[in-house]
Amino acid sequence: MTTLGQTPDLRAKLAIDRKSVRHVVTFFSERRFDVNVLPADTLRVYKELEGKYNEDYALTFVFIMRTAQELHRAWNMTLLTSMTLQRIKDKFNIRMTWTLGVVKLKFRVEDGGHEIQRIIPYDYDSEYQDVYCRIASALVEGHIDIQEALFYQTEVTKGEHTARSGLFLRDFPGRIILYPLEAATCALIFFQGKLDDAMVAALCGFAAGLVEWTLSSIGGNATKLLDVSAGLVTGIVGSLFYRFNTEGKYCLSAIFMGTLYWFFFGTAFVIGLLEIIAGELETGVTRFIAVTIKTFVLCLGASLGMLIILKEPELEWETQNAENCGAIYTLDTWWRIPLYILCSISVLGQYRMPITKYVQALVVMLVGWEVQTRTAEFISKKHEVNDHYLDNAMSNILGAMSAVIMASIMAYVFDRARAFFYAGLLHRESSFRSSAGGTCLYECIKVYVRLFNILTGGRESDLMKLKMEKKLRKARMELESDDHERGEIAMDQNEKSCLTEALIDSQGVNIWALLMPAIYQLVPGSLIARLWFGTIFNTEESNVFSSLMVIACSLAIGMVLGFALVQAFQGIQDEGLYTIPEDKMDDPEDKCD
Repeated sequence: MTTLGQTPDLRAKLAIDRKSVRHVVTFFSERRFDVNVLPADTLRVYKELEGKYNEDYALTFVFIMRTAQELHRAWNMTLLTSMTLQRIKDKFNIRMTWTLGVVKLKFRVEDGGHEIQRIIPYDYDSEYQDVYCRIASALVEGHIDIQEALFYQTEVTKGEHTARSGLFLRDFPGRIILYPLEAATCALIFFQGKLDDAMVAALCGFAAGLVEWTLSSIGGNATKLLDVSAGLVTGIVGSLFYRFNTEGKYCLSAIFMGTLYWFFFGTAFVIGLLEIIAGELETGVTRFIAVTIKTFVLCLGASLGMLIILKEPELEWETQNAENCGAIYTLDTWWRIPLYILCSISVLGQYRMPITKYVQALVVMLVGWEVQTRTAEFISKKHEVNDHYLDNAMSNILGAMSAVIMASIMAYVFDRARAFFYAGLLHRESSFRSSAGGTCLYECIKVYVRLFNILTGGRESDLMKLKMEKKLRKARMELESDDHERGEIAMDQNEKSCLTEALIDSQGVNIWALLMPAIYQLVPGSLIARLWFGTIFNTEESNVFSSLMVIACSLAIGMVLGFALVQAFQGIQDEGLYTIPEDKMDDPEDKCD
């Protein structure tokens, strides 16, 4: 048996009682992480580090590697992944360096004595992006030890801490329902398609989803065919409807770009420029070129699909653009915002965002998009001649800034609510928590958790934590009473897992988990695709590079300015692109020590 005691989270900004439940429980058993499940190269380095230093040092090296891989897979933000890894390295004095490329990661240990390389494919995963940052934060802050951190990472990858609804949308077959929804709504809201175009886009999206499902199931080299195959199927299905429709009213550009929106990594353009600005030239330039080529391959696949079905694809492309596209909806159209919200919900599903965070993310996405569209409309009305990119640049800058600021505000508000809730759940008492108003608010949050769990198919562990809190509060009162014989508060393994989950969940929200879907909607990647189609079919307006630079650079500048403004209001944002380093004197406990 062991009694575990750690430092409470100071960022909760509550007058926390030093003896939270974390400090007074005793566990029936303590699991040990099985290092034999590690890859052979990692295991060899682990054994050498264990012999030279100790087990915890070697396990921390393993933890850093696993954190880097999953964060890189989830958001591919090398700058922020590096910040998280550096924080762990500095805390535990690990002699380790790393190089984070676009897809290749290199880890060097003991001054380059060992080097391990990994190839990590890009993916969207806001849940993992957030939870792996929380695990790292909980470890650094001392809420959990390295054994618990590694076990929790393993459990996360197995889906043990994901809600039932999240598991359904995380992978196929449940994930297939998102493709047609995103294709149809994007065709309408971004690319001026009509209702008929949206219906065809939904069918194309379903077909493209089946292609990705099939190729991902085969695995190996088959996945390299995804872009051209998805584009080809989209081109064939869309062209079939266009050819055999007697009225010939379909807008192929809206259908194609709405469908392929899923496959365009629009945020990668912005991330690449941020890396270049930060001095990571090799990674930034490589990412920028790679995603540009990826977009071109998707467009080429769709164009080849047209070539297979239509007799004169170049002429048909010009005809449909001139006659069938360009449905204009004013900013006062009543269904514009509901349609955008529906589109954003499909994007959040693509990003694997937990449903419990949909409200926060949707607010950020809606604010950024509204500022972007309203600014563009204002500038276009103000200037009679719009033969320039200034309206796009200014609308992108203000839209990105607004998204950053709103993400910071949402993170601040929900962090405070979460801190209050977990202060009660973990018996971190505060003066407000002990008041009548605090007790009422805490009970309201508990009702909300139960209700939301029922409506959204949430995690069973959330309900278990509420039940466990009552049991622990009663046991603690008995333990602290001189008239009761209780000598300890014992937990079994399931209760320990719930407690660990609560300690990790109590960490602050990762702003980028909320921000990335909003930036994804602000680009959007398909605008670059429109330019590539112009190049393929040799239309007049096909200046790809200039448009690409305006779109990507303006969004990157907007994000930088947004974080600069947020940083000016200390306390609103906890972490971001530019943060003020922590000082030991900032921690009153370190001062006391």
